[in-house]
Amino acid sequence: MGLIDTHLHLDSYHRRGELPAVLERARAAGVEAVITIGTATDDWSLYRDLAEASGGYVQFTVGLHPCSVGDDWAEQLAQVDAFFTEPGRLRPVAIGEMGLDRFHLPKDDPAAAERLLGLQRQAFDAGLALARRWQTPVVIHSRGAFRECVERVDASGVDWRRVVFHCFVEGPDEMDLLIERGGWASFTGVLTYKNAETVRAAARRLGWERFLLETDAPFLTPTPHRGKPNEPAYVALTAAFASEVFNIPLARLAEASTRNACELFGFSLPKR
Repeated sequence: MGLIDTHLHLDSYHRRGELPAVLERARAAGVEAVITIGTATDDWSLYRDLAEASGGYVQFTVGLHPCSVGDDWAEQLAQVDAFFTEPGRLRPVAIGEMGLDRFHLPKDDPAAAERLLGLQRQAFDAGLALARRWQTPVVIHSRGAFRECVERVDASGVDWRRVVFHCFVEGPDEMDLLIERGGWASFTGVLTYKNAETVRAAARRLGWERFLLETDAPFLTPTPHRGKPNEPAYVALTAAFASEVFNIPLARLAEASTRNACELFGFSLPKR
């Protein structure tokens, strides 16, 4: 069994005309499916079109990234329902990514930062309500706001068994909060970085049986290509590194992570 890249962004490759080559390299590296993650209304339709044309290789989500949240957040989220109701069209496999991001708030204007954080909270709560309505998995973006994100998911009534915190970079204590709730965490190339021992400790706390892989491409390129653009083929590098972290054969890690991805997001691998 091959690998699934559970979180990446295909729009930049598409705009540059690089997508066919990028996906071909991913297939050659053993990647059997990818999930391209919605961040705002300007990529949702593109991702649905790419998914429908891929024969199942590409899956997609719709969501409002916290850094895309502005005064029009309600108008953007009002368009989510159509992606679940339009006849004859492929449906998203999740709602997200959504959440809270304190890192990118204005550093020199506390009032503006607090206002934007307030909008993020409103949009996050509304996105969680949509996920509950449509009974879909939820992809969470949390930066500098892990515990508050957990609290808001708690309050939402969303089924924690269908919640994944993507690009998990917290420690074992934070991982415990997800484990006790039945939630998921996925790991990027950050796992391979020399200064990421805390992240590796969190992965060990989770265990290989619950492991999920992602690239977050074109960001967070794993070692040894760190500093260069990321792409879905490189999920194989993170997988190989993770197998060493867990001290298990790569094939066992691949089987577990792929099974987990299909279970969480509710799709089957396309036939070869």
